[in-house]
Amino acid sequence: MPNIGVVLKTEITRLSKKTAKAYVQPLHAGVASQRRSIAAMKRQIAALEKEVAQLRRATGKSAGAARGSSSAGDGADDGGAPLRFQARGLRSLRSRLGLSAEEFGKLAGVSGQSVYNWESEKTVPRRSQLAALAKLRGLGKRQVLKMLGGKAD
Repeated sequence: MPNIGVVLKTEITRLSKKTAKAYVQPLHAGVASQRRSIAAMKRQIAALEKEVAQLRRATGKSAGAARGSSSAGDGADDGGAPLRFQARGLRSLRSRLGLSAEEFGKLAGVSGQSVYNWESEKTVPRRSQLAALAKLRGLGKRQVLKMLGGKAD
């Protein structure tokens, strides 16, 4: 004959599991419902992000085409269009103008060391500095020499 203590312990365990299951079952259903909602929202977010990316590409191309059709000196870069920076473009501009890093820095309103760091891709210019660099793109050698104080060629 089994021990009464073992039988009681088994019965108490069985009843406590049954009671706990009755409380936990609705919680499991709620969690499953919330997981389905979250998955649906993630799919919706992914679709919206994809649509936004397509719209950005479409508007970026049309804005780039409009910016490319305007001349360099008419302020097209001042209209809030995003400015980008490439170190090799800065190097080629500086060499095309025949300027040292120090001279180019004076034109851009920065130090020669900043120009060197930009060209060597150690740092990138701030947004305000990008605007100044964009204005320098349309200048020729004569205009630059005038701005630097009439240095003879």
